[in-house]
Amino acid sequence: MALTRSCALNTSLDSPEHARIAEELGYARAWFYDSPALCADVWMQLARAADLTETIGLGTGVLVPALRHPMVTATAIANLVELAGRDRVCVGFGTGFTGRLTLGQRPSRWPDVARYMSVVKALLRGELVEWDGATITMMHYPGFAAARPIELPFVAAAMGPKGLTVAREEADGLFSVPEPVPGFDWCVNLTLGTVLDEAEDPGSGRAIAAAGHAASLWLHFAMEFDRLDMVPDGERWAAAYADIPEETRHIELHDGHLWAVNERDRPFVTGEVLAASGAAMSPAGWRERLAQLEAAGATEIAYQPAGPDVPRELEAFAKAMHG
Repeated sequence: MALTRSCALNTSLDSPEHARIAEELGYARAWFYDSPALCADVWMQLARAADLTETIGLGTGVLVPALRHPMVTATAIANLVELAGRDRVCVGFGTGFTGRLTLGQRPSRWPDVARYMSVVKALLRGELVEWDGATITMMHYPGFAAARPIELPFVAAAMGPKGLTVAREEADGLFSVPEPVPGFDWCVNLTLGTVLDEAEDPGSGRAIAAAGHAASLWLHFAMEFDRLDMVPDGERWAAAYADIPEETRHIELHDGHLWAVNERDRPFVTGEVLAASGAAMSPAGWRERLAQLEAAGATEIAYQPAGPDVPRELEAFAKAMHG
């Protein structure tokens, strides 16, 4: 299997240590999520990971432009480059699924994301650029940020035609979910779930704790974008949130998002759901699924572990991927 094995970390205070473990297990890259209402600060934890590791690539999976001025982002990137080295850093951008929705806001417009990416790249090259009606440039002396120009690989997290156009025009590759998109030389596919132990039931407490969030993710997406038809029993599941005032529903809905199963989702997250969705499979099942993703255009798998034992999840997936 030619797929590059990477991991995606739901950025916590333990993520730097998890990146160190991933490096020992042979993972090529660790992508850190950027979702401030749910996660630890992405740049602080990437910097800590740089200090704990030596070879593993470090990237943002993915940054949300609406959260930061482009100069703040460019400086953070330049600082990480100084700490980790240019050959280890890559940058992902997106419109902000959890990063925006958890703040009660809709995802950013793709033209705005494209403009932001273009400005950040120009700043890293050491150019003068215009933002908010003013001319800006990186003015850092040595010791304050890596020397410009800084050229790094960029990916864009996209699904629809507008986002895919931005990925082709402004980025070097695609960060895809749930399925890869053919035609990209670099297509990172985000993959969620757990590797079952021998004879383990998909509905075991361990499996639910490690992979139940993968099932909840699609309900959260379906509710936010009026696509309940894509989730089995979606109408009844969504009704579990009907008593919450609309102005705070996003807070309840995304509780535990991409990490745990909240109390409202729990009755609907069963072993049958995890098995049917491919979130809980045997090692052989995972190898078959990964072969399908590779055939569909994925070049890199970003596996996101979760639950109480992330090192176990990283090790089990590494073993499953390479037999």
